[in-house]
Amino acid sequence: MKSEDTPFEGGPMDGRVLPVLVGMTGHPPKTYRIPVPDPAGGPSTVLVYRRVPRERGRVGVARWKYAYDPGGEGSGRKWPWSKPDATPGGKPDDADG
Repeated sequence: MKSEDTPFEGGPMDGRVLPVLVGMTGHPPKTYRIPVPDPAGGPSTVLVYRRVPRERGRVGVARWKYAYDPGGEGSGRKWPWSKPDATPGGKPDDADG
C-alpha cells in the first residue's frame, strides 16, 4: 500500500504530519478518525478530521490536508434509504399532523 505524508490543521493534531494510506486513485480517505484513550480508564474519545484541498504542488496534481471537525458527525450525506433524523409529531392517519 502507498502512503502520503498529510498535514493536519486544528484540534489536538494541529501542525502534525502523518503518513496516511491512499487508495487506488491516490486520494486519502475523506474522513480520518483518531481514537484517543481516556487516561482515567473511561470511554475513549474519537477525533474526527475531514479531508480538504490544499494548494497545488505540481500542475494538475491535487494535494490534500485534514481539517479538524469538532462535531465529528457523519459526512452530511442523506441517502434515500437512511432513517430520518426525527419522526414527525401526530398520528400516522392524522390529517393535521
